[in-house]
Amino acid sequence: MRAAARHPLSLRLAGAAVHAYTALGSVLALLVVLAALEGEAVTALWLGLAALWIDGTDGMLARRARVKETIPWFDGALLDNIVDYLTYVFAPVVLLWTTGALTHDWRGWVLAALPLLASSYQFCRVDAKTDDHTFLGFPSYWNVVAFYVVVLDLPQPVVAAALVVFSVLVFVPVRYLYPSRTEALWPVSMGLTVVWLVTYAVLLLQYPDPHPVVVALSFAYVVYYLAFSGWLTARAAHRRRRAARSA
Repeated sequence: MRAAARHPLSLRLAGAAVHAYTALGSVLALLVVLAALEGEAVTALWLGLAALWIDGTDGMLARRARVKETIPWFDGALLDNIVDYLTYVFAPVVLLWTTGALTHDWRGWVLAALPLLASSYQFCRVDAKTDDHTFLGFPSYWNVVAFYVVVLDLPQPVVAAALVVFSVLVFVPVRYLYPSRTEALWPVSMGLTVVWLVTYAVLLLQYPDPHPVVVALSFAYVVYYLAFSGWLTARAAHRRRRAARSA
């Protein structure tokens, strides 16, 4: 407390503002759920885009405001996890349910439960974010899954397969790109991430008739993301083997 008081009031207020900015995501999650329940899927996805923007920028703002120094008694990482679970997991699953992407019977309930349970585990892993700034295991991008399901009007069997596969991948120790933090090819990754966000918005504007070129651009980023994540995983394994040989 005393150490924090040594920082200028303006910096401490900036840190508090950043935490409030992060917490705003929880309100957006509520609005996504309400929009989904009212059958406004496109509105829900626009709100999801706003939540993505907050999550993609709050970490950078927090580091600039030095929140760990100015407000050391407040756990910003825990707040971020709570908000991310609501916006990346819970709200998207509600959207999948209300849009009819899941059957409204026991099979649909089971499929809806898989992301909720798998991500509960993933968000509590102490090594979910590695020291070299990657995600370990599928990083619970259920909001992205829901986005493609709605925009492309994917059939229920495809949705079911996606939920099962990605839920299993939560437990598979593959490293995934952390676009705003992974240092390797950071300018490229961030540039492509911005392009993907633009395609997200364009596809929503074109809904329900997305242009094939925009869809292709959007999926090109997904291919890059998965390919680069595979390279990050291979690089980490190579480093472990090299360390083991030199030990």
